[in-house]
Amino acid sequence: MNGLSDVRLTLRSQELAAEHNNGAREAGMRNVLSGQSRWDRFWRRLHTRKALLALTADQLKDIGLTRERAQEEGLKPFWRL
Repeated sequence: MNGLSDVRLTLRSQELAAEHNNGAREAGMRNVLSGQSRWDRFWRRLHTRKALLALTADQLKDIGLTRERAQEEGLKPFWRL
């Protein structure tokens, strides 16, 4: 595998682990405000966008993004989809 595939797999595995942890946490803490999972999503979005900005030109080419498109997505505020 090339470096980008490793990055994508790592990011996806972190997302899956976070989703699993969120599901377990929500099942165990029914009385906690539902806004907590929203902050978890914001936090994850912030970090994945920063990781996108750190990709090399070869890695961006592997996933079919231009530098401009990656910067457009990476510089979005974390609260925007």
